[in-house]
Amino acid sequence: MRVWAIANQKGGVGKTTTSLALGRAMVARGLRVLLVDLDPHASLTRAFGVPSDPQPPGVVDLFTTPPPTLASLMKPSPTEGLDFVCAQTALATLERRSATQPGLGLALSQAITRHAGGHDAVLLDCPPTLGLLMVNALAAADRLIVPTQCEPLALYGLAGMVRTGEMVERSRQRPLPVSIIPTMYDRRTRIGRDTLAQLQSEYAGRIWSEAVPVDTQLSNADALACQVFSGAPPGRALAAYTRALDWVLAEEQAMEQAA
Repeated sequence: MRVWAIANQKGGVGKTTTSLALGRAMVARGLRVLLVDLDPHASLTRAFGVPSDPQPPGVVDLFTTPPPTLASLMKPSPTEGLDFVCAQTALATLERRSATQPGLGLALSQAITRHAGGHDAVLLDCPPTLGLLMVNALAAADRLIVPTQCEPLALYGLAGMVRTGEMVERSRQRPLPVSIIPTMYDRRTRIGRDTLAQLQSEYAGRIWSEAVPVDTQLSNADALACQVFSGAPPGRALAAYTRALDWVLAEEQAMEQAA
């Protein structure tokens, strides 16, 4: 079972959209996918129409003793083969608890190790801050997917996220490959073209050769979460995410063959 953390230390770069789009693209290939919302803002959870009050069972329950199983917390989405685990606003309190409760940094990794839900992939939609939840995700993941907006300020968040991934890789003493997916690309603007060229130059070998374009059909995460597609997914952006998934899977296969 592959476990991917979708993370960036900058908000607004398309993490939730990337999680949903890659998850749906995997399902279209016949894989069973579990999405885990780790962000206290719960954008992924809200996209699936889950209300915030009362708070649903979800990720925060994994930090209790004894923890429930992921299978007991997950909910089915309207897309067959795509399940999800909710985030709750109470996740924001975990940082304080971590000071007095040792071992919380591995709670998610342990839950995934015990998971017997029959999924082929677990995608972790991370918060945009480096803290206990992101550390949990990176400790559990076997690949770090970094969506990054094609605008200059996003370069700083990307650099920080890559450094964090390298730090976690050294700490856990096993590889954490990084796959960078440029998002929200507007080829009509000079700043978009220049930023993409800079990204491709600075991160050669770890970045997808294309970019996910700006697409109004992908502006509504609720529709992406709940709409059932018949045939090919609509819009240029979802088609791009399908090609991005092909690239990541090819990178995985190349690493396995080289091992």
